[in-house]
Amino acid sequence: MNIATDIKPVTYLKSRAADLLNQINETHRPVIITQNGEPRAVLQDTASYENMRNAIGLLKLISQGESDVRNGRVRLQSEVFNGIENSLKEKL
Repeated sequence: MNIATDIKPVTYLKSRAADLLNQINETHRPVIITQNGEPRAVLQDTASYENMRNAIGLLKLISQGESDVRNGRVRLQSEVFNGIENSLKEKL
C-alpha cells in the first residue's frame, strides 16, 4: 500500500469525482483530500465506514465493561439470568 496514491487535492476530487469513487470502492482504501496542502477530509467506501463504526461501538462496550469491573459494578451470571427468567415469567 502506497499512501501517496491515497492523498488527492480537492481539485482532483472536483474534476474526477467518479474515478475517485471507483478507486475507493474497488480498493476499500480511504482517500485523504487536501486543500492548500493540508488534509481536510477523508473519503471512504460505505462498507468500510460501517465496519469501522461497528468496531468502535464494540470497543466502547468493552471499555465500559472493563470500567464496571474495575469499579466493582458486577453481578454473578446466575443472578442476571435468574432476573431475566423471572421478568419473562411475570410477563407471561
